[in-house]
Amino acid sequence: MAVQNKSCCGTRKAASVQPEEIKEYIKESYSDRLKAPADSSCCGASGGNLDLKTALSAGYTDEQLAELPTHAVEHSFGCGNPVALAGIKPGQTVLDIGSGAGIDVLLASRIVGPEGFVIGLDMTPDMIQAAKKNAVEAGATNVEFRLGDAEEMPVESGTVDWIISNCVINLAPDKDKVFGEVYRVLRPGGRILVSDIVTHDLPEDIRRSMEAWAACVAGALEEREYLDTIRKAGFKDVEIVARFDYDAEMIQAIESIPDELAQQASSLAGKASSIKISAVKP
Repeated sequence: MAVQNKSCCGTRKAASVQPEEIKEYIKESYSDRLKAPADSSCCGASGGNLDLKTALSAGYTDEQLAELPTHAVEHSFGCGNPVALAGIKPGQTVLDIGSGAGIDVLLASRIVGPEGFVIGLDMTPDMIQAAKKNAVEAGATNVEFRLGDAEEMPVESGTVDWIISNCVINLAPDKDKVFGEVYRVLRPGGRILVSDIVTHDLPEDIRRSMEAWAACVAGALEEREYLDTIRKAGFKDVEIVARFDYDAEMIQAIESIPDELAQQASSLAGKASSIKISAVKP
């Protein structure tokens, strides 16, 4: 497959985007973001780092952020706090898909308490190491971070009460496999609360941009397709419980935004949204 050479703000095109290359590119991209200074960015955008203003708009409170390790907050790349709307209870087992530096795992760990347990799953080794350090700093002893792929989770079947995820499933090439795995590992009656990006009528050149994949845009499904994918996996009561539509300024501020997407921000306003979706395993 012919591609352009990767550069910080350049565009890498793929005639046909291959799943394994997508995954490797995303791992590399998020490792680079983790290593970047908190006040820097590749292309002059927000750097993906969760400053207070962004965090509050994403559903995190200043009280929550103040209680967490700085590194976990500064290296959160999500699009909305899934813990805020999930009805997690003490003693439950929670799985966070794409746990990154651990912000949502640490928040959930405080809710489930010492009798509960939270698993953070991420496919990027550097993120796993960072999350483990943040857990130690936070004094969280009821958490575990596992290296693995959302399409084939290293989690036993029927062992999880809640699954949360924060702007990660859009990065997976095969969403059917992801939600099939989500269904498998949940107990009957288990629930999901997923924050993610959905799109509407994206241009095909953006769909084929590796940078746009890593920026949570190219791999995002159309809203109806996303909901149908969850239903096909076997879930019931699938509903959107919150949404935020991106305007041109927000599109331009997305981490690792490819040049062509930034240039088209005005025409793309309203074509990308952050939504929170809940569902139940029968």
